[in-house]
Amino acid sequence: MFPVLATQGTDCSVLYKNTKKVLVFNTFYTFPIGGDLYLKTAIIDVGGGFRGVFGTGVLDACLETNIDFDCCIGVSAGSGNLVSYLTKKIKRSYRYYIKYGLTKENTSISNFIKTGNYVDLDYVYGTVAKKNGPCPLDYDALSNSRQKFTVVATNAVTGEPHYFDKADMSYDNYDILKASSALPMVCKPYVIDDVAYYDGGISDPIPFEKAFSYGCDKVVVILTRPKDYLRTPKKDFLPALAIKNQYPKTSEALKNRYKTYNRQLEIAKQYEKEGKLLIVAPSYSSGLSTFTKNPDKLKQLYNEGRNAVGRIINFLND
Repeated sequence: MFPVLATQGTDCSVLYKNTKKVLVFNTFYTFPIGGDLYLKTAIIDVGGGFRGVFGTGVLDACLETNIDFDCCIGVSAGSGNLVSYLTKKIKRSYRYYIKYGLTKENTSISNFIKTGNYVDLDYVYGTVAKKNGPCPLDYDALSNSRQKFTVVATNAVTGEPHYFDKADMSYDNYDILKASSALPMVCKPYVIDDVAYYDGGISDPIPFEKAFSYGCDKVVVILTRPKDYLRTPKKDFLPALAIKNQYPKTSEALKNRYKTYNRQLEIAKQYEKEGKLLIVAPSYSSGLSTFTKNPDKLKQLYNEGRNAVGRIINFLND
């Protein structure tokens, strides 16, 4: 939300792209025209299933040190992490990973047998996250936050990225977070307004170019694999095959995800050398795969994320 009227001497032009000066009782005041903020800093959380707890550690430490990014871009589980950051709820996402994420209601073979979804996204962003749920999402705080929030999903038909924002959410309706996290073969595609979506990591796994397109000149990227980790095609072969007949373009994008990820990582490292971007990544993944349920390893990875905040402070102040 922006102020109705700037106080005398306040220059809204440093915050808003479009302003005008108006003479009121012999004094000039600056009014914002529209609500488009200048976006200078961005944080991107790429997700990664249970490894996403690393990003939660990073974001919680950012909250505790009052680091306030202008723009937040989430992919898959990273979008859920960023909701907790935007609503300033320290350890909300951590509680989810440690407690509710480990339940059979969240991930289980029984879920898959009953619904065709190994991960029950309606449980994650419905039962758990609704206002009266055990780990509620504060929609009022989210909608009133000044930051731009972008959620990346993949259009199942075209195989291209789709970028949702806060306007696509409403009270107890967090479908865009579900769409961003729907991994092929693990979940059915999630349908919003008659359009099927899969996980955003298929089409735009490290969306720093989106942050730059918003005008940001300092971008922090949270990875959940070590910085020098390169994807291989092996893990995506079967999921790509499973959806080939129904969604051939997303199948092709999934087959090539390793190329997309590795190419984006290489470019991100170049931007890092130029001082435009900072990669924050775990030194190792603590033996965690996407769906490993090990509380001790989750806590270890969370704490490593928390310890990265010093690098972020130095980067933003440089």
